[in-house]
Amino acid sequence: MMKAGDAQSRETLESVLECLEKEKCETFQDCIMWARLKFEDDFANRVMQLIYSFPEDASTSTGAPFWSAPKRFPHPLQFSTTDPSHLRFVMAASVLRAETFGIPVPDWVRNPKMLAEAVDKVVVPDFQPREGVRIETDEKSTNLSNASVDDAAIIHELIRKLERCRENLPAGFRMKSIQFEKDDDTNYHMDLIAGLANMRARNYSIPEVDKLKAKFIAGRIIPAIATSTALATGLVCLELYKVLDGGHKLEGYRNTFANLALPLFSMAEPVPPKVIKHQGMSWTVWDRWTIENNPTLRELLQWFTDKGLNAYSISFGSCLLYNCMFPQHRERMDRKVVDLARELADVEFPAYRRHFDVVAACDDDEGNDVDIPTVSIYFR
Repeated sequence: MMKAGDAQSRETLESVLECLEKEKCETFQDCIMWARLKFEDDFANRVMQLIYSFPEDASTSTGAPFWSAPKRFPHPLQFSTTDPSHLRFVMAASVLRAETFGIPVPDWVRNPKMLAEAVDKVVVPDFQPREGVRIETDEKSTNLSNASVDDAAIIHELIRKLERCRENLPAGFRMKSIQFEKDDDTNYHMDLIAGLANMRARNYSIPEVDKLKAKFIAGRIIPAIATSTALATGLVCLELYKVLDGGHKLEGYRNTFANLALPLFSMAEPVPPKVIKHQGMSWTVWDRWTIENNPTLRELLQWFTDKGLNAYSISFGSCLLYNCMFPQHRERMDRKVVDLARELADVEFPAYRRHFDVVAACDDDEGNDVDIPTVSIYFR
C-alpha cells in the first residue's frame, strides 16, 4: 500500500482499520449489532442525509428539479423485528460477519423470536444530519477540492494505526475471506444479496423479487442457458438411471452432443477409458487411491515408493505442497500433509470433512511419467 500510494490504497487501509478497530466483533451478539447498525446506516441514515441535503423540491445548479426522471425520490426504512425481510437481512449479515471473524454461529439464529430478542438489545443512535455535506449535481463538472494532496502521508499514518491495532489482537488472529457462491442455499450468500437489493428497492419504491429471481440476476442466467442446462441435466440423469440399475454393458450408455441453435442432436457409444498398467497394477481416470491414518509428507512419499512410483511433485488445488526441485521443501518431510494443506492453501476443513484430495506427478524408475488417479488423504 505504501508503494502504491494512491487513493484506492488509502481507502483499502481505512476499511481494514475500521473492520479491526471500530467494527471488530468478538461475540455473535457483536455480529448482530453490526448487522443491525449496517441496516440503519445503509437504508435509513444515508437516505435521510440525502433528503436533508436535497429535499423533494430541490433543484440543480441549472434550476431544473433535482428529483426529476430518471431519479426517484427515496424513502428511509423503519426497522421492525416483525418484518421477516428485515430479520432475514440481519440474520444473513450477522452469520457471514461471524464467519469472517471465526465466531461460532448459534443454532438459535434461525429462530425468528430469539433472533428478534437479540436484535432488540442493540442500541441504535438517533440520526443527526450533517451540515456541509456537498453532493455534486452537475455530472459534467469536476470537483477536485476534496482530493487528498498527499495520499502517501495519510497511508503512512494509517499503517501506524494498524500496527498499534495489531498489538491488541490475540496471538494467531486471522480473519477469513468469503468467496461468493450463489448455488449453495445454506451459506446465506444469496440471502444477503437478495436482502440488500430488496431493502434498497424499498427505499426507491422498486418492486422486490424473491431469492430465486435474485439468484438468476446475480448469475445472469438467460433462458437459453437455462434451457441448455436443463437439457444436459436430463441427459445425465438418463445415464444415471442405467448406472443405478446396474448390469449394463458399455454399449448401453450414450454420449450426446446437442446444439440448440442448429438444432442438432448426436448420440454415440462412449469409448472405454484408457487402462494404465504398472507393476501388476492397473487403473483408469475413474479410479481413486486412498491413504489412511493422517500421513506425514515422508510417509506419503514412501507410500508411492512402495507402489514403484517416484512422486516428484504433490499439489493441493493451486498450492504446491512438495516438489523435489526445491531444497526447502525437504524441511516439510515430517509434517502432516493436512497441516501443509491448511497452511499453504489457507483453508480450514469443516468438522464433517474426513479427507482431502491431492494431485501427484510421478515417474517410474526409468524416468517415464506415469499418470495416476487422484489420491484421497484421510486425516480423521
